[in-house]
Amino acid sequence: MRVLMAQPRGFCAGVVRAIEIVERSLKKFGAPVYVRHEIVHNRHVVENLKRKGAVFVETLDEIPDGAVTIFSAHGVAQSIIDEARSRGLPVLDATCPLVSKVHIQGKRYVSSGRTLILIGHAGHPEVEGTIGQVDAPVHLVSTVEDVAKLDLPNDLPVAYVTQTTLSVDDTRGVIAALQARFSDLEGPDVSEICYATQHRQSAVRDLCEAADLLLVVGSSNSSNSNRLREIGIEQGLPSYLIADGSELDPAWLAGVKTVGLTAGASAPEDLVLDVIAALRRLGEVEVEQMDGIRENVEFRLPLELRTPAPRVVASAK
Repeated sequence: MRVLMAQPRGFCAGVVRAIEIVERSLKKFGAPVYVRHEIVHNRHVVENLKRKGAVFVETLDEIPDGAVTIFSAHGVAQSIIDEARSRGLPVLDATCPLVSKVHIQGKRYVSSGRTLILIGHAGHPEVEGTIGQVDAPVHLVSTVEDVAKLDLPNDLPVAYVTQTTLSVDDTRGVIAALQARFSDLEGPDVSEICYATQHRQSAVRDLCEAADLLLVVGSSNSSNSNRLREIGIEQGLPSYLIADGSELDPAWLAGVKTVGLTAGASAPEDLVLDVIAALRRLGEVEVEQMDGIRENVEFRLPLELRTPAPRVVASAK
């Protein structure tokens, strides 16, 4: 069997930064440190950090006074920031910079007098955080049908922002519906959706052209991982989202010559390797990596966690 691996796949820069913030905090301040919500949507990552001393909570009430507090990569509402500040909690913000960019865009549109529409999925932490960052009503839409149901005048000055982990194709359709309905609309181009989301989705489309079956490594509550699986289905391939090699069903492989393998932005590479090991237990496997974009994006850590630059002492002459 041939296993064709997508490029890029797995961790993005925002996820790497978020995990590193937790790990460096544990080293610098000692265990426990408290993380509001899962730092990223991957059970293996969360369990690994728990073993090192991270405590994951859903409300700030669960955090003792004075304890180091970390906000997850998905971002939080302004009310959460205010609550932490009022309690004097030492906070490290692991919000992905690209999510923070959406917050800034939304605030800017509202301050210019526009009504804000957010394209995203109800209940997702990133969506809840974005809505909570904007000091004005935010209208949430997920589909073209939702656009038609908006109780807003067609000539109202409106603007839109998007959840970073959506399908680029789905977002493009919703934006087109907004453009068709509203005569005074502003918003970012679809190309401004998170670079990592776009790259991984494009890689999966290429992968589907060469594979008979698509396996996506990621957690069931990971929005971007689910979108990758959905793209495979749209391309006509049997497509499955699995957390690790233990969830591989041998029955899926009947008659399959080439397996396409990718991973969501919050899935570590060792889980991809675990899936390959599970495939190898079923028979001979030849692994090949597709050509694709090589990402070299890095996001800076909070100042408190940056490694000081080595001191340079000038030599005497």
